Amino acid sequence: MKDSKEILAVGSIAYDSIETPMGNRERILGGSCTYFSIAASYYTQTSIIGVVGNDFDKDSWDLFKKYNINTECVEVADGKTFSWGGKYNHDYSERETLFTDLGVFESFSPKIKRDIENPILYLGNIQPDLQLDVINKVESKYLIAADSMNLWIGLCPDKVWELISKVNLFMLNDEEARQLTNKDNLEEIANDFLKLGPTIIIIKMGGEGSLIAYNNKKIYVSVVPGIEVYDPTGAGDSFAGGVLGYIANNGMKDPVKAVINGTAVASYTVSGFGLENLYKLNKDDLNQKINQISLKSSI
Repeated sequence: MKDSKEILAVGSIAYDSIETPMGNRERILGGSCTYFSIAASYYTQTSIIGVVGNDFDKDSWDLFKKYNINTECVEVADGKTFSWGGKYNHDYSERETLFTDLGVFESFSPKIKRDIENPILYLGNIQPDLQLDVINKVESKYLIAADSMNLWIGLCPDKVWELISKVNLFMLNDEEARQLTNKDNLEEIANDFLKLGPTIIIIKMGGEGSLIAYNNKKIYVSVVPGIEVYDPTGAGDSFAGGVLGYIANNGMKDPVKAVINGTAVASYTVSGFGLENLYKLNKDDLNQKINQISLKSSI
């Protein structure tokens, strides 16, 4: 890890309440930055940018400390930490938002207090204006990666398109990709994104795996077979943590292996509630999951 690139990530830190066909949990630690940073911490040093309220408890701080995640850029503001409640239907095909309490996240303005040399910058799926702000505030990036979500695609699509033009690696799910482009063919959509400047596009397809596009290649990566889903919350951010964690150690020479690592890491997240199974990741078991993933090239 001493030769790894450090990752600097910005995103939400939250308390989630979740209902799924497998049960429910109340007020568990979540948020895009949390899932991402714990996943990435298995690969390299990770620092996070975010905001929490003065209700953010010691156990939550201790968790970041346990995984050696640097929290110097996490602001503690007067008020409540962002909280969200969601309910998944019987086959996880739909998710209903039960409540959203932005709390201190509503007025979040990212503050960069760390001078990291040549970092990998990860922009979680927060407002595009905040993502663009962080790009401008962090100098000499090794790589800029970003995620988005349907909310911002609906509210400010022009800003999402601007974001895509400024990053090296862009990821989103298939529903969001179709929403943003008004097209159906994912390979055609990936080509449209690549023309804007990114070198790698990853389109996540839930239980169908993902499509990675780069260097005129289109490769489909399967999920880990036989995983029983308990809670999909945070799977995309865990996936991103595995992808960029692998790149931190190995560079950009094999992005497919990065996606395979991200896929294997995400399988831990979906097989438990919240972070509970992501805590159990170990190298031998991770490698077993990696070996079960299959690839298919586009014809």
